[in-house]
This record gives sequence, C-alpha cells and structure tokens, in this order.
Amino acid sequence: MSDSQKEAPQAVQVDALVVIKIAKHCASAFPTTATGAIVGMDTESLIEVTNSFPFPTVEGSSTDSHQNDASSIAAQAPRQKSSLSYTNEMIRHLKEVNVDANSVGWYTSATMGNFVNMHFIENQVHYQKESKTAVALVYDASKSSLGNLTLRAFRLSPAFMAAYKDTKFTTEHLQKSKLTFRDILTELPVTIRNSHLLTSFLHQLPAAPTEETVEPPSSLSDIHNSQIKPALNPSIDTLDLSIDPLLEKTCDLLLESIETHYTDLNNFQFYQRQLGREQAKISQWQAKRKAENAQRVLAKQAPLPEDEWQRLFKLPQEPSRLEGMLNAKQVEQYSKQVDGFTANISAKMFAVRENLAPQ
Repeated sequence: MSDSQKEAPQAVQVDALVVIKIAKHCASAFPTTATGAIVGMDTESLIEVTNSFPFPTVEGSSTDSHQNDASSIAAQAPRQKSSLSYTNEMIRHLKEVNVDANSVGWYTSATMGNFVNMHFIENQVHYQKESKTAVALVYDASKSSLGNLTLRAFRLSPAFMAAYKDTKFTTEHLQKSKLTFRDILTELPVTIRNSHLLTSFLHQLPAAPTEETVEPPSSLSDIHNSQIKPALNPSIDTLDLSIDPLLEKTCDLLLESIETHYTDLNNFQFYQRQLGREQAKISQWQAKRKAENAQRVLAKQAPLPEDEWQRLFKLPQEPSRLEGMLNAKQVEQYSKQVDGFTANISAKMFAVRENLAPQ
C-alpha cells in the first residue's frame, strides 16, 4: 500500500534513551532553539521512535544580540540542504550497523510552549510532503527543568495541508473551507517505552529493606535500650499557596501574542479601508462611463468599453491570514498553560478562603 493511501498512525511511542538524548540536546542549547531528526519504525497504528540525532548548527556568539539569529538559523535547519545531506549520511551509517533508520519526523525545543510559528509550520510541511505520517516532537525545556517532563507530538491536519499547498489563506477561502486556527495542528498521544533489557535491569536493582512490624516492649529495659526513631514529619509542600514560577512569564508571553494579534488586525482593517476607497473610485468611474455611453448612443456613436477600470485601477492584495491563525493558535496554547498553572492554586485558595476572608 502506498504512503498516500494508508491510514496515518494516531499514536507515538518514544524510547526512553531517545527522550534523554533530546532532553540533553535541548538543555545544552537553551535558550537557543535546538532541532534534530528522529528515526524509527512506522506501523499501521503507531510510530515508534527508536533513535535521534541533532542537526549540525553554525557556531556563533552566545550574546543576547545574536541569540535571535542563532535561534532562527537552528529553527530553519530541518529543511536546509546541508541538514538533509547530513540526515541521509547518518541514516546510511545507521543502516550499516543494523539500526532502525527510517525517518519518521523531527524534534524541536520550545520555551514556555512558544513553538507555533512559521518556522515550525514550514519544517513540518517539508516533512509531511515526503511522508504524511511524519510527526514533530516538541520538548519544552522550561517546564521540564522543574521536574515535569513535557514532550508532545504534533502533525499538520489534512485540511491545513491542502490549504497550504494552494496558498489560499484569504478570508473568502477560509470561510468556504471552514478552516480555523484549531484545525492547524493535530496532537498525538506520546508514550515512553523502556527496552526489555533495561526493564530487567530495573527489576534487579536492590530495593530498600522493608520495615518490620514493631513489637510492643515487654519491659522497661526494652524501652530504654531500643533505638529512638524520629517521628514522621508531615509534608506541607502540598499546602503551599505560592504562584507557579512560570505563570508570570506565560502571562507576559500571552500579552505579547495579544498585541501581535491587534497589530495583525490593524493591518487587515487598513487593507479593508484601502479596498473600500478603490471600490468607491471604480463605482464612480463605471457610473461616469455609463453616462458617457448613453450620450454616445444618443449621438449614434460606438460605446466605449466599460472594462477599462481593470487597467486603470489596481485593487490592493489581501494579506495572508496565516500569520493571524498561527498567532491565535499560540494564544490558545498560552491560555491552556495559564489554566493548568492556576488550577491547583485555585483549588487551594478555595479551600482556605474562610481563613483569608476578612472577618
């Protein structure tokens, strides 16, 4: 069965060693974007990621003035010719040592979930043109640094791929196709797998000795001679009412995305005003030409052509709505993060609100 006809897998399974390699690469490159290729096996219902390797990057200055340039270069690496040649060479070497060497996608790092941009879309389009089952793994270094592993898998939806292929992101085509920012990405569930050898090793690790049953003392001397054990201290970490340290940064990024949305909205409104002015001029010209033709008909003269306005007037081109859709998708990502950060603290605040409320 050809690649274009078979059903795309709806789940991703990543080996634990691959997760460690991706985490190490992204952490070492932080805050610069890190990208790399993932290889494995593509079955009917599952994508198995068994190995990964980073793309080569150009060494440069690590100062803040060059940080954005370095991140941009790294974000474009998956679709560069040098990276493609490097990937083919690596796959050839992996085949020589009898390792899974089928390209199943790529991975990238993110900071606070800010991965929805044109670089991400263009990279994923490049991979899905080669194979519609290709996936993008997104590793969030900021969240993972707090002990909560954040690894997500995404694929572009077929509706978005069709619209991107035709480069039709105007208001008219979006209304006809009913394509919204929610239809851009499809998230796939990710599971982490340990090899049988590693699982056997973990089971053979020596476990801590179990606590024996405490026998009651038979005499006073037993109490004096027994070892005094400290009392169990209750954990009060779950009662901490402090705000999540990443919440403030997420709110700042959310405000920046909202400002970007308003900038895009102002640009579209400017286009609408320009279009309205040009259409008013065309209407005036057409009315004037019709009046002239009416006079020429009365004078038994040949009427003038009424389609010359297409040569005399040039309608402004509608800006692409793709940037606005991506920004809206990014706002949705930030909103979900804020909701997740505030869920636990809100429950605790409701639990202690009687003590916090003024008497």
